[in-house]
Amino acid sequence: MLLKTKVLPLALALAFAGHAGAQEIIKIGHVAPVSGASSHLGKDNENAAKMAIEDLNAKGFKIDGKVVKFVLVPEDDAADPKQGTAVAQKLVDAKVNGVVGHLNSGTTIPASRIYFNAGIPQISPAATNPTYTQQKFNTAFRVVANDNKLGGTLGAYAVGKLQAKKIAVIDDRTAYGQGVAEQFVKGAKKAAPGVQIVGKEFTNANATDFNAILTSIKSKNPDLIFFGGMDSVGGPMLRQMKALGIKAKFMGGDGLCTEPLGKLAGDAVGEDMVTCAEAGGVTGAQQKGMDDFRARYKQKYNMEVQLYAPYVYDAVMTMATAMADAKSSKPSVYLPFLAKVHYQGVTGPISFDANGDIKDGALTLFTYRDGKKTKMEVIK
Repeated sequence: MLLKTKVLPLALALAFAGHAGAQEIIKIGHVAPVSGASSHLGKDNENAAKMAIEDLNAKGFKIDGKVVKFVLVPEDDAADPKQGTAVAQKLVDAKVNGVVGHLNSGTTIPASRIYFNAGIPQISPAATNPTYTQQKFNTAFRVVANDNKLGGTLGAYAVGKLQAKKIAVIDDRTAYGQGVAEQFVKGAKKAAPGVQIVGKEFTNANATDFNAILTSIKSKNPDLIFFGGMDSVGGPMLRQMKALGIKAKFMGGDGLCTEPLGKLAGDAVGEDMVTCAEAGGVTGAQQKGMDDFRARYKQKYNMEVQLYAPYVYDAVMTMATAMADAKSSKPSVYLPFLAKVHYQGVTGPISFDANGDIKDGALTLFTYRDGKKTKMEVIK
């Protein structure tokens, strides 16, 4: 008995000593649609999140002088608001230290309340609907320009540079599609009060047949059609526009502005017929950082960046930077540091305004030539 009583305390002491020296595990949740029509964008995001986590661990990232280990907790919301809130609660229950996501405004907005109630910081790399950061949730941030800038800039560009006088508008009724379409109309009317909005039509995010709405639009002979929605719908829509002989220019926001659009639309994408904007952009010396990221991504995953991957990567790195600044990964401790963070990312400098929107968010305008997404200009 005496021998046992001496051994047991020693074993316990060793166990507790081992526990005390254990490496801190920091769980970062990531949510995007990795199934469904936008899965190519969701997987692009998830790949970038994995890449960021691996880079942090490879360089031995330290918080308060101690090397920590980051772990990604990926979830699929299938671009569905109900599934989005379900996985948000799942991440809260898993006690993640922060969340990067969601991709769609329609899933990001309802999920943001769940993260706010739990006090968990959230950075969206893609959601552009202004409502997301107008809810006064101090946990909500984004690293891309919102629809007020995105849609408004496209509206002004349509009537200014493209000289559109008669415009038809289609949206997919999602929070993103409807929001960016509304801001586009406001921007066009502000820049050219005499512009005619000759038609407003609606579809949905899973639609494949647009003949009825396009036939109605054709009869109004517009110079330009603006579509608020994603590339998975915009590509087939362009094909059907060509089949109906519609010659109008085609324009959309970042959801349309992807590398795959050229394949989805085929030869209907035309030459300089499509204009779209990506909610971010770099110029000059910063371009090398973006080019290097894209090259590393392609080497790692054997595919091109689809759209939001650089913003996902920067969102993870920005969150980690705030933790380092705060010397803590505890959400309540590092959240104030996230609000005042300054991080130089591959997408440019990142800091947030009082609402959690990125300061001085840029836009990049693109067109398509030879079926390839082609950069035109960056607008600050």
